[in-house]
Amino acid sequence: MEDLTQYLKNHPRMIGVLFTISLILSQAGTVAAGGVYTGP
Repeated sequence: MEDLTQYLKNHPRMIGVLFTISLILSQAGTVAAGGVYTGP
């Protein structure tokens, strides 16, 4: 886990990329599960 923290310190743009990917995956999971999506 320390390696990841160090990597993100060296590549701060990747924090946003990983955050965006996690958001997309969580939304896709909600849709696939048949949940009601009430996003922006």
